Amino acid sequence: MPIPKLALSLLVLFAVGCSAAQRSTPIYNEQADARRDVAAAISAAGSSKKNVVLIFGANWCPDCHVLHAQMEKPELAAIVEKNFIVVEIDLGRYDKNLDLAEKYHVPINRGIPALAVLDPRGNSLYAMKEGEFADARSMTFDSIKEFFVKWKPRG
Repeated sequence: MPIPKLALSLLVLFAVGCSAAQRSTPIYNEQADARRDVAAAISAAGSSKKNVVLIFGANWCPDCHVLHAQMEKPELAAIVEKNFIVVEIDLGRYDKNLDLAEKYHVPINRGIPALAVLDPRGNSLYAMKEGEFADARSMTFDSIKEFFVKWKPRG
């Protein structure tokens, strides 16, 4: 049975879109020492009174690219820059930095991107439990912004 032209066209568009997301500029430094980066972020957060956001993801992940793009929009970028130090942690193909996800109680098996928020001393304030950001493509800008407003430092 032949595939209808519309279905074939949609399939091609989907494949091209997924491929483009994978080819776009890498978000995650695949050679980074994530433990060192987290320690440096906590140290900087202590002196700046900012919270730390750990974003576990991978360059191949379309939802990771969507979240990153939303965070770069000026309105949200200003909130993030003022209140957070962001550490993007590469998970590779779920074969890197899994110990850090476990340390911060982030169940990456629920999907990525997966987030944790730490206070300026490195204590956990929030850890994604239900894959809240794993479908970032269907999240609104306002819901993502609301998350960052909710977890910015108080006082």
